[in-house]
Amino acid sequence: MEHVDHRKLGRELGVFTSDEACGPGLPLWLPAGAAIRSEIERYIVELEQRNGYQHVYTPVLAKRQLYERSGHWEHYHDDMFPPMDLGGEELVMRPMSCPHHILVFETQRPSLAELPYRLAELAPLFRFERSGVVSGLARTRQMTLSDGHVFCTEDQLQGELTQILQMVNQAYEALAIPQPSFRLSLRDGGAKFIDDDAMWESAEGALRRTLDDLGIAYVEGPGEAAFYGPKIDLQVSDPQGREETLSTIQVDYHHPRRFELDAHKGAEKVRPVMIHRSIVSTMERMVAHLLEVHNGALPPWLAPVQVCLIPIEPLPEGHVGSIRDAFVAEGVRVNIDARDATLGARIRAASTAKVPYTAVIGPREAEDGTLALRLRGGQQLSPMSVQAAVAMVQSVVQSRTKQLVP
Repeated sequence: MEHVDHRKLGRELGVFTSDEACGPGLPLWLPAGAAIRSEIERYIVELEQRNGYQHVYTPVLAKRQLYERSGHWEHYHDDMFPPMDLGGEELVMRPMSCPHHILVFETQRPSLAELPYRLAELAPLFRFERSGVVSGLARTRQMTLSDGHVFCTEDQLQGELTQILQMVNQAYEALAIPQPSFRLSLRDGGAKFIDDDAMWESAEGALRRTLDDLGIAYVEGPGEAAFYGPKIDLQVSDPQGREETLSTIQVDYHHPRRFELDAHKGAEKVRPVMIHRSIVSTMERMVAHLLEVHNGALPPWLAPVQVCLIPIEPLPEGHVGSIRDAFVAEGVRVNIDARDATLGARIRAASTAKVPYTAVIGPREAEDGTLALRLRGGQQLSPMSVQAAVAMVQSVVQSRTKQLVP
């Protein structure tokens, strides 16, 4: 099967577009793309909540001083949007949300007994990618990251790293993404890395032990670490063999020290370790990868339109609408193609749109009260009652499986 670039698929399936009025790297999500993205966002929030995360919303702007305090201005400012002068204060569009989550920790002041303290956010971020680098959804200037931060003790660190890797594995299974490879991203002799050997050794040791204890094979990537600490990068390949990072887990001793974070137990103070983690990358990069790895034929729960109803007149008034309403009532996304076009043309349109289920409804089906679902790929199921068809599709969608039948 020929695999197509996500930019071409995005146009054909109505996922996203771009416009010079917005500029490069600022895609416009169309209704089909918004449906895909909304499902991913709903899934990741549910997964995080089941694993003890609290969700927050934090501003997309902050004073330049916040990024100076965090160290990002010194190490990252070339990739940030220029500051905006507002009443004598310099405000910056955020390229990451970790300083904001640190401020939440400072405000909440969790006690030692409340650690691990887990925060998550679907965080809009802004990075000044050069015009020649931006590409469809894979490389953008505005993005929404499945971001999260864990503040924990040394004793809790390895358990939290293990839990995060398990969450990533669950997400990749639901998204039907092939197994990734693992890279332990380390510092090299470059000047961009914080100069603290003991800090690096502790963080690197925690990541190595976790990977080794889980029996996960990995390669090392000198020079690929964040400026403040090493990380595990989960690498995936697209159908063209190009490798990219979708998920990342970083251990950080630097920022808790820089912000003087403490958790208290009476008079006792403990400085937490900070974990930065993204389960499913940015929504933009994830949708680009999903389009390519599935060649546009997304698992049913992600498909923008899950069922296409094709009526053949004459039919009783309101019959097709009542079938649509039965699916919609169970949370299934349905389209009715009643265009003045041949039956074959309408079936081909549903196939081109990669719709998982198509049902042709004529006078016989109306009289019998049945639906004969046609699966994406051409397989025809035996006629069944409308209620049975709705229940089957709902079951597949809710299970978040890539299979079209239970």
